[in-house]
Amino acid sequence: GFLHYTVDNCEFNSSKLNDIEYTLSYYYNKLEYIRFSSSVGKFVGNTEFGIKNAESWNNGQEVINRRGEKERYCLNNVGIFTESALTKS
Repeated sequence: GFLHYTVDNCEFNSSKLNDIEYTLSYYYNKLEYIRFSSSVGKFVGNTEFGIKNAESWNNGQEVINRRGEKERYCLNNVGIFTESALTKS
């Protein structure tokens, strides 16, 4: 069978926005073919198919939507995580 999945990831050293990196990776059969990174600010393709998608997505609404995810998705969840972890330690 074939498997397609995505992984959203927030890597952080503190709850400050500058210390957070958001990535979104697309995989097909365990091979990452395209990735968005907040530090790069655009999609980067790792395969021929991913490169074609990156060119298209970087010229459309998709890249604009992803640029806001670091603040919308990560900042909120990192704050919740660090607050709950600190109160339990």
